[in-house]
Amino acid sequence: MSVTGVPQTTGLVSRVQNLLMKPAAEWDVIDGEAASVGSLYMGYACILAAIPALASLVSSLLFVHMFIVAALIGAVLGYALNLVGCFIVALIIDALAPSFGAQKSQIQALKLAIYANTAVWVAGIANVIPVLGGLVVLAGYIYTLYTMYLGLPKLMKSPADKTVGYFVVTIVVSILVYVLIAVVLSIIVGMLMVGAVATGAASMGGLH
Repeated sequence: MSVTGVPQTTGLVSRVQNLLMKPAAEWDVIDGEAASVGSLYMGYACILAAIPALASLVSSLLFVHMFIVAALIGAVLGYALNLVGCFIVALIIDALAPSFGAQKSQIQALKLAIYANTAVWVAGIANVIPVLGGLVVLAGYIYTLYTMYLGLPKLMKSPADKTVGYFVVTIVVSILVYVLIAVVLSIIVGMLMVGAVATGAASMGGLH
């Protein structure tokens, strides 16, 4: 079965390699593929998005020394919000399409939002090492933007003279979405850490 369904490992690896090494050509392949919300998530996004989540969990436990419960919940929330973020970005891409002469298509927009994230998800494995991870993930984000730019006219059929504007507006709105996600995640994790510290302090006090 191909990556349009629940993929075989070889199909998934091939898709990742192609999007990293020859994204322009791979977008042409993706453009003609049948897909659904379920197949895109279960067959690709849910698998790749787990990479940075697991790496961040390991880093939190090894280097930041977070309480395991707070670290685990933070990783799970980051994972979930990342997947939700893809869906929201897809809605933005689709909603903006008519304004830039592009074709509306929710599934094509979701393909773009999910597959464009390949580089940053793969780069997320470097999150295991805090300082180095930040630089690698930054490079992943930059390449993700480049990949999305290449895919926008192929999947959404935006005219060449409007693609840049379409891309810029999409990125600006998407950044606002992800900043909001990051703020929500930070607040939740912070509250969990404070709660864990308070619980630990209360337990220590009960021992005296």
